[in-house]
Amino acid sequence: MVACFIGHRTITVTDELCERIRTTVLDLIDNQDVDTFLFGSRSQFDELCLKIVTEIKEIRPHIRRIYVRAEYPYISADYEKYLLTFYDKTYMPESIIHAGKAVYIERNRHMIDSSDICIFYFKTSRKQLYYQTCGTQCAYHYAQNASKVIINFHYCHPVNIYLTLQ
Repeated sequence: MVACFIGHRTITVTDELCERIRTTVLDLIDNQDVDTFLFGSRSQFDELCLKIVTEIKEIRPHIRRIYVRAEYPYISADYEKYLLTFYDKTYMPESIIHAGKAVYIERNRHMIDSSDICIFYFKTSRKQLYYQTCGTQCAYHYAQNASKVIINFHYCHPVNIYLTLQ
């Protein structure tokens, strides 16, 4: 199974949040057969989750970390080698190469479509109930409309995924 991470550019990182993410990721690996994690870029949430998944990879070496690029469809061997010091694979979907300003939205949609479980850090405001105000919100609503299993770490406890997965 595949899971992706999508979240706001800036978040409040706490020890409690880190532990909740770590516990959830381990549970997904051990009990839901998730073995592949997709990451985007440009968000503090992605960076935090990459750090945690990388630590977990030391004890669960079979998992894969994949960086789905939204920039640079063709990269040099040196840049790819650099990226592969953090990830196990990197690619840019063909379908988003000519997306223009919407490239990050299209990349997130590709990640959601490629995933069984979508892990978010999405904080809803009253304004966001009526207007699309950020890319994370667009992705969250896209995942909802695609009937994906969603875990949102903005709340005190992540959504109980077992109700949806079983």
